[in-house]
Amino acid sequence: MREYAVVIHEKFGRILPYEIDGYGNYYCIDDGNVPSLLPCPIFDVVGPGDPLYLNTRKFILSASNPYYCIGKAAQGPGGPHVGRDMIWPLGLIVQGLTSTDDQEVPPVACSLLQKTHAGTGFMHEAFHKDDPDKFTRKWFALGQHDFR
Repeated sequence: MREYAVVIHEKFGRILPYEIDGYGNYYCIDDGNVPSLLPCPIFDVVGPGDPLYLNTRKFILSASNPYYCIGKAAQGPGGPHVGRDMIWPLGLIVQGLTSTDDQEVPPVACSLLQKTHAGTGFMHEAFHKDDPDKFTRKWFALGQHDFR
């Protein structure tokens, strides 16, 4: 991985790209889904303090990632599968699980997920960064009863 799957980003330095090919091309994004780059420490691909991962994580959770959403209702990881400006709750959960910053975890893991269920009591596949009442696939949701 470190020999062939590392690129130099002009702002973040050495990072892992989302996709590479055999011709030197690469695509720097991340998908708010699993598997993706953000949960790499969860799957023991890299350690949570690895400089390569920390640079990649900074990129993923920034406006430099074209699918990172910063909106009025929330900010968090999105992805190409549901279009721009759509935050994936699963991405927020992974952000919380991979954080080593106590200030980052409570807002991500609790408040955002509680405030963005669009009055349904369900965590949806994705919701709009400015308006959680706009969400994808009404049938694709998890509620409290799913965890009992």
